[in-house]
Amino acid sequence: MRATSLPLLILALLPLTAAAQGPTIPVTDNLTVEGIPSLPASLVSEVRSYTEGRGASLAAWHPVRKEMLISTRFGITSQLHQVKFPGGARTQITFYEDAVAGANYEPNGGRYFLFNKDAGGNEFSQLYRMDADGKATLLTDGKRSQNGGGAWSRDGKRIAYSSTMRNGKDRDIRVMDPLDPATDRVVAENSGGGWGISDWSIDDKQLLIGEGISVNESRIHVLDIATGVKTRLLPLKDERTTYRAIAWNAEGTGIFLTSTKDSEFNRLCIYDLKSKKLTPITAAIPWDVAGVELTHDRSRMAFTTNEDGLSKLYLLDTRTLKYEEVAGMPVGLIGGLSFTKDGRALGLTLTTYASTSDVFELDLASKKLLRWTESELGGMDVSGLRAPELVKWPSFDKRTISGYLYRPHAKFTGKRPVIINIHGGPEGQSRPGFQGRNNFFLNELGVAIIYPNVRGSSGYGKSFLDLDNGYKREESVKDIGALLDWIATQPDLDADRVMVTGGSYGGYMTLAVSVLYADRIRCALDVVGISNFNTFLKNTEDYRRDLRRVEYGDERDPKMAAFLEGISPLNHAERITKPLFIVQGGNDPRVPASEAVQMKDRIKEKGGTVWFLMANDEGHGFRKKGNSDFQFYATIAFIREHLLK
Repeated sequence: MRATSLPLLILALLPLTAAAQGPTIPVTDNLTVEGIPSLPASLVSEVRSYTEGRGASLAAWHPVRKEMLISTRFGITSQLHQVKFPGGARTQITFYEDAVAGANYEPNGGRYFLFNKDAGGNEFSQLYRMDADGKATLLTDGKRSQNGGGAWSRDGKRIAYSSTMRNGKDRDIRVMDPLDPATDRVVAENSGGGWGISDWSIDDKQLLIGEGISVNESRIHVLDIATGVKTRLLPLKDERTTYRAIAWNAEGTGIFLTSTKDSEFNRLCIYDLKSKKLTPITAAIPWDVAGVELTHDRSRMAFTTNEDGLSKLYLLDTRTLKYEEVAGMPVGLIGGLSFTKDGRALGLTLTTYASTSDVFELDLASKKLLRWTESELGGMDVSGLRAPELVKWPSFDKRTISGYLYRPHAKFTGKRPVIINIHGGPEGQSRPGFQGRNNFFLNELGVAIIYPNVRGSSGYGKSFLDLDNGYKREESVKDIGALLDWIATQPDLDADRVMVTGGSYGGYMTLAVSVLYADRIRCALDVVGISNFNTFLKNTEDYRRDLRRVEYGDERDPKMAAFLEGISPLNHAERITKPLFIVQGGNDPRVPASEAVQMKDRIKEKGGTVWFLMANDEGHGFRKKGNSDFQFYATIAFIREHLLK
């Protein structure tokens, strides 16, 4: 790496700066760095209170004892920890270089649990069994296959899971006794990568499985385990509607599911197997039902809704189908729903704009919320954080687009520079949660951050989801152009100092904005972004390709291929006239590293300014603390150099 050069006259007149002669942050062997100036070591101490925080999420309740497994990070990645009571010590029980997040106890006695882990962020997750003595046993093939999404049989002796190990493309259904991996067998070969498992029947002879076609189309089937025969339940005829199975009811006479049938939103429904009648349960709630969990005896259900990005929690009696909102919940995001086996308590993960994710228990009798974890913020001061504001603006076609605006600390006055941070997906959604490290930009640099939900985002109805598909791709980019117009009308935002950033599809959006609106931004940060849709569709992993073609278009059609080529930022690199920072994981299976490398090379070829950072031991985003820290330090340097000056 090289230090940022200064004019010779200035160098002659001034003493050497710390950046030029003082200690710098070392570049570890796993990182590939180009164009990034030497980063002063003083950055580490300057931002330490923003890099040492952590969060926690619920992984699993023990089926017999009132204790749980959580996921949190004390080392370089998140690992599983045991917590035995609210506020109890977090005892680490997995110790890997790569992250471990989910877990699944054997449901009868909790003698062991299952977990998934990949290698280096490659997302080829393998299934492991961890016994009471701490010994872990690999249960799947350990190769370039994805394995997961498991469901326990009612008798607790077998696990059904989905896997791509047959050919790397199609997601089959497999069953095994985790205590005897030799029993592993395929019970249904499938075509496509969108298959998953929801539940076992009462007699353990059938599986309730789902087939995802796209974000707006999915199907439900029943699989006979003995014969491998799949019978489609919903829809009876092909239709572009979502049907996502949850579970059989207690009697086995009906199925709980969510569906957009006759609705813009995913409503909670019940399907009567005898009459074949689909009955909406949450028709009175004009928002998506997001998370759903049933008690072990299936007498009670908890579900969350996504209401303009915020979560609301409801409890439902499965016999009467009556539900009520849980009052007094903190305003924020709720996930990770999980009942204790006795059904007396509901575990959940809760996040707000001013508090990181932590694990709580809702006592169902008293409706009191008990805190199980209190994650450290590493010295971060959250007292000056301001609640995010839901903002809206008209786009080019008069359609209203919305997003969340985080204003900087009140100590900053005058027009503030702006970071526009665009989510991935593209079917994702930016929701008002804790900003973590990004609070440094708000608290210390005085930068406002806007998280837009452009057309194609989830959470606003199925019609809105379709507005960016295929030939309409650049209409979502125009939503950002309209946001730039809106920023110019705000008295406290500086339209002359705007940076755009995003990850994955948000990375494509970042590059596209850099092409179409180069004169209206100062700089851009592209994280694992798509630079050319045709090369992306060619090189993304096989199990993803067909699902992505539904969204972006089928590049095998010459007309569509020509269109995708025409809108790909790689082919307009000469129009990217503002500094660009590209961040990539070397093992990324979704957006391969070739997308970043070819963009970097093209910018350099055209004489543009580009910083480039690739972590060779990461995938679709950085998860290891050392890599994330270096990315953060470099991002701060980039913002100071190109946005704030």
